[in-house]
Amino acid sequence: MNYLENKVEDVQIAYIGGGSRGWAWGLMSDLASEPSLSGTVRLYDIDMHAAQTNEIIGNKLNELENIQSHWNYTAISSLKEALTGADFVVISILPGTFKEMYSDVHTPEKYGIYQAVGDTVGPGGYIRALRTIPMYEEIALAIKAYSPDAWVINYTNPMSVCVKTLYKVFPEIKAFGCCHEVFGTQKLLASMVKEVTGTENVSRTDIKINVLGINHFTWITEASYKGKDLFPMYESFVNQFYETGFQEDEKDHWMNNSFESAQRVKFDLFKRFGVIAAAGDRHLAEAVNGKWYLKDPETVAEWKFGLTTVDWRINDLNSRLERGTRLANGEETFELKETGEEGVLQIKALLGLTDLVTNVNIPNTGQIPNLPLGTIVETNALFRKDRVEPIMAGNIPNPIYGMVATHVSNQETIVEAGLSGNKKLAFSAFINDPLVTLPYAEAEALFEEMLNNTRKYLQKNFK
Repeated sequence: MNYLENKVEDVQIAYIGGGSRGWAWGLMSDLASEPSLSGTVRLYDIDMHAAQTNEIIGNKLNELENIQSHWNYTAISSLKEALTGADFVVISILPGTFKEMYSDVHTPEKYGIYQAVGDTVGPGGYIRALRTIPMYEEIALAIKAYSPDAWVINYTNPMSVCVKTLYKVFPEIKAFGCCHEVFGTQKLLASMVKEVTGTENVSRTDIKINVLGINHFTWITEASYKGKDLFPMYESFVNQFYETGFQEDEKDHWMNNSFESAQRVKFDLFKRFGVIAAAGDRHLAEAVNGKWYLKDPETVAEWKFGLTTVDWRINDLNSRLERGTRLANGEETFELKETGEEGVLQIKALLGLTDLVTNVNIPNTGQIPNLPLGTIVETNALFRKDRVEPIMAGNIPNPIYGMVATHVSNQETIVEAGLSGNKKLAFSAFINDPLVTLPYAEAEALFEEMLNNTRKYLQKNFK
């Protein structure tokens, strides 16, 4: 890297999963819009054609008039070559195929278990974890061998399991996991301030929060706007919109977009526990008792969110494949858009160009005192030159502690099971999940069926 005044050139980024038709394009847009950085992005993917397509798309950005920096994109055929000399490693992979994801999400429905996402907890989350862990073991060993000093940014789910596996395999790794779910809750609080006070131009970054928990089951214990405590306002806001739900932008109504919700799950959890839930309703619903919000599709509709089907994801991928072809062929111009992600800001901070405070998934070194040390937790952290320093968030509040602790235990267990190939241990986490409200024999049958559907991705000693 070359450090100039307020700028760093020749930054080397290795992108594992570089054939992505979503995250990769977002990273390209954010990098091209940042004037203080430039360098090379090496795109590694098991789908070499996808990486080569992104190489073409990324390099075409240098022809745009409104870009702020130039980046060279190159598709790489080996993990070793991608990682060697990397300053940063970005991981964004699909663990397996949509065939396995279809089993994760929809096989439990035969047993009356519904999942809105199926990638973090629940039956789908834990089976996905079991096939992801060997992949992350390989990635961690490769980073240890070829780029041990690089900063590693993970976007893949299940987030906590992925980051934990990296540290378990390579304890000295400098890795953290990024998720935008908390940003969505900050945006909701900003919308609330506008709705209640009439104040315009309230940004999510104006909302100062203390966040704690685990990925996709995060909670806000403090929230303020210009020094004003927002909890009393939020309580009134929840009471006002509890039945109808709240959506500021009707263009993305929850009935037309399976990633959206009317925030009713958040509101209900606040009324139950007095703490602001800080993830999307689809993820929150999966982290609590399965009968509360996911009893059946009718119950889901009453709570005003959707079940994201794998068929929808397949159709969406086909649309993005078509767009990728148009972008690579020059039939469509890449439009630079702010993604709202903070990966590039984190890179800037780690290079010493700025300081940044944001929520991040890293091992617990005491920032949440009543969770076990080493657990992957999500709290705020300070990013500065070559350092990520967790900010003390305090204890998980008693009303929600038991729910959070259950998932912490399950995730620790599933990582151990996935690395050792211990099927019995894996099932102990599976049956302990709040969505698995089945008799033992039925839970075992579901586990065996789902395991068989993802068997080729498991550890060889996983009997």
